[in-house]
Amino acid sequence: MIKIAFCDDNQSTLNELHILLDQYRIEQNRNITYTAFQSPLELLAEIEKGIRFDVLFLDIIMPGENGISAAREIRQYDNAIKIIFLTSSSEFAVQSYTVDAYFYQLKPIGKESFFRLMDSVIDDCKKSQYRSLILRCKRGISQINLDKLEYCEVIGHTLLFHMENHTVMECSGSMDDLCNELIQYENFLRPHRSFLINMEYIRNISYKAITMDSLTKIPIPHGKCSEIKNIYLEYVFNRKQVFVS
Repeated sequence: MIKIAFCDDNQSTLNELHILLDQYRIEQNRNITYTAFQSPLELLAEIEKGIRFDVLFLDIIMPGENGISAAREIRQYDNAIKIIFLTSSSEFAVQSYTVDAYFYQLKPIGKESFFRLMDSVIDDCKKSQYRSLILRCKRGISQINLDKLEYCEVIGHTLLFHMENHTVMECSGSMDDLCNELIQYENFLRPHRSFLINMEYIRNISYKAITMDSLTKIPIPHGKCSEIKNIYLEYVFNRKQVFVS
């Protein structure tokens, strides 16, 4: 299901968006829910509570706080939401992309252009969701690309996600729950109760440890080396890669 939010101080614009989205949802047979907000403060209050939307249609010129500054605040909590700015003027186009806007749509929005935009943004949502993970971190909601995840470790009740670019993201959770969520992906292996690794980043497997591309050494429990090597070899051969022992 795709969750969409509209934020515009003009009720007639919100009504038009509702009509367009209802038409799109019915004609394209899409599973979509949507919520309307008439001020950025209402929207931000919900996002601060942890409510997450996939797509946000955000008016730029509104009383009090404008859409650009609201988007900057939203990005502190959610870097995954796709923000589509709505405006009757192109003067804020450059500014909009400083907050990683998905699109800058001039008003009024016609049915044909709205349908094309919805097709595009939903397609991108599905692509990013297919091999991605949504995390509720200390700094807000983040979406990570699983192909860029080198390994994850758990310390106490904190999961540490180590990315290929050496950044580390933290969130609360259990390793068991994470493994259950990622069981559908064949490239992830749990060699130790405290570690989950992406086998694409394995550099070497020795008797006592797995060396990752970052040179991090993941401990191997006693007696588990042969089993782990066999799992890795099967993964490599299934992907038709060359392996030299």
